[in-house]
Amino acid sequence: MEFFYVSLFVSLVLLALSLELNQGSWVANDQDTKVTPQFKAFRNNYLLVYSLMMAGDWLQGPYIYALYEHYGYKVGDIGRLFIAGFGSSMVFGTIVGALADKYGRRCASIVYVISYSLSCLTKHSGEYWVLMLGRLLGGVSTSLLFSAFESWLVAEHYSRGFAPSLLGDTFSKSVFLGAGLMAILSGLLGNVLVEDLGLGAVAPFDAAIAVMVIGGIIVASTWPENYGDESYTSLGQQFSVAMKAIVSDRKIVLLGAMQSMFEASMYTFVFLWTPALSPSGEKIPHGMVFSCFMTACMAGSALTGMLMRRAKVERFMVAVFVLSAVAMAVPFLFHLEHRDHDAGSSLVENGKGGITWEGRVQLLAFCLFEGCIGVFWPSMMALRARYVPEELRSTIINIFRVPLNLFVCLGLYEVSNFPLSVMFGLCVIFLMLCMLCQIWLNRLIAKDAQHHVQHHATKQVGHSSAGASKGESEGKVLEHTNSHGAKTSTRAVASMH
Repeated sequence: MEFFYVSLFVSLVLLALSLELNQGSWVANDQDTKVTPQFKAFRNNYLLVYSLMMAGDWLQGPYIYALYEHYGYKVGDIGRLFIAGFGSSMVFGTIVGALADKYGRRCASIVYVISYSLSCLTKHSGEYWVLMLGRLLGGVSTSLLFSAFESWLVAEHYSRGFAPSLLGDTFSKSVFLGAGLMAILSGLLGNVLVEDLGLGAVAPFDAAIAVMVIGGIIVASTWPENYGDESYTSLGQQFSVAMKAIVSDRKIVLLGAMQSMFEASMYTFVFLWTPALSPSGEKIPHGMVFSCFMTACMAGSALTGMLMRRAKVERFMVAVFVLSAVAMAVPFLFHLEHRDHDAGSSLVENGKGGITWEGRVQLLAFCLFEGCIGVFWPSMMALRARYVPEELRSTIINIFRVPLNLFVCLGLYEVSNFPLSVMFGLCVIFLMLCMLCQIWLNRLIAKDAQHHVQHHATKQVGHSSAGASKGESEGKVLEHTNSHGAKTSTRAVASMH
C-alpha cells in the first residue's frame, strides 16, 4: 500500500485523538453532577447499539459501487441501482418513518436489522433484478437508521427525566463512535476481508449482517418501547399534522432545507468519490480510503464537542457550510470533461497504476468534507431536538428526506450524460444555500430571543407599576382614615387585608 494512504490515515488518527483528548469530554462530563449512574448506563447502552447499527452500514459503504462495477455493470446501470435505493427511501422510507412514530421506535429499530440484513444477502447474486431488490430494501433501512434511533433516544431521554443539556453530548459521542470509530474499523475490516484474506467483495456485506444482528438482540432485550403521538387515527392525519407543524414554524422549514441539501450533497459524494479518484480505472484501496474519510469525520465530531462548549451551534454552522462548499469545489475543477466509462474496475490491477496527484488533492478535499460531516450530524441533531416536535420527530425527519432523495434520483439518472463536475457543482450550490439558510435561522433565533427579553421586561414593568399603584391607593386610604376618624380607619385596614 502506498505511503501516501498510510501517512494520511495516521495523520488523521492523531488529529482526531488530539481533539478528543483535549476536550476531555468522557471524563469531564461524567464528573458533572447531572451525570448519574442511571444516565451513564442509558447512554452507554444507546451508544453500543447505535455503533453496531452504524457499523453494519459502514461495512457496505466502500464496496457497493465497486461490487456493482465488479459484476460488470457500467455507470448508467449502477446509477439506476442507486436511484432505486434513494427512490425507495423517498417513498417507502417516509411511510415507515411515520409508522415508527405510531407503532414504536424499538420495533422500527428491529425492522431495520431485518430489512438491511436481507439487503446484504442480495449482494451474493450478480443478477440485476436481485441487486435492485437489495437496493429497495436498503433505501427503507437507511430511512429507519437516520430517524428511528434518534427519535427513540430523544423520547427516552426526556421520559427518564435526564437533563436536556446532556442530550447534545450524547449526540456528539454517537457520531464520534458510530460515524467515526466504527466506520474506521469497518473500513479496515473490509480491507482485510477483501484485500488481505481474498474473500471477495461480498465478504463485508456478510460481516455487516453479523454486527447488525448483535445490535438487534441488544435492542430486543434491553430497550423499552416508546411512541410518538398515538392519538392520530391514520397515517394521513399524522402527515397532515406534521405538515402543519412544518408550515407554521419557519425554523423547522430552514432546518429541513439544510438537512435535505446537505445530505443530498453527501449522498452525491458517496456515489461519486470512486470515479472521481479513479477516472481512468486506477487501482485504489477502497477500505483504506474509506477509513481516511471516517477518521476525518471522527475528528469533526470531536471538534464539535469542543465547539458546543464555547459557542452556540447555530453560530459555527455557517463556517461549516462554507468549508464544505470549498471542499466540493476541488473535484469540480478536476472533472470538467467526461470520464471514460470503460476504464475498468478500481478494485484490481489493470495496468493503469495507482492514484494520480489530482486524485491525491481530491482525496484531501474529500477528507475536509468528511470533517464537516462530522460537525454537521451532532449539530443538526441538537438543533432538531430543540425545534422539531418530539411526538412527530420521525415523521418530520423523513418528510424532509423526500426532496433529498428526489434530487439524488434525478441526478443519478443522468449522471452518465455529463461530466462529474456538474454534480459536484450542484453540491457547491446546495452547500452555499445551506449557509444562507443558517444565517436566516440565526436571525429568527435572535429575533425570538429579543422578543422574549422585551416581553419579560414589559412583564416586570407591569408588575412594578401594579405594585406602585396599589401602594399609592393604600396610602390615600390611610390619609382619608387619619382625617375622618377611627371608623374609616377600620374599613381601611379591612380593605388592606
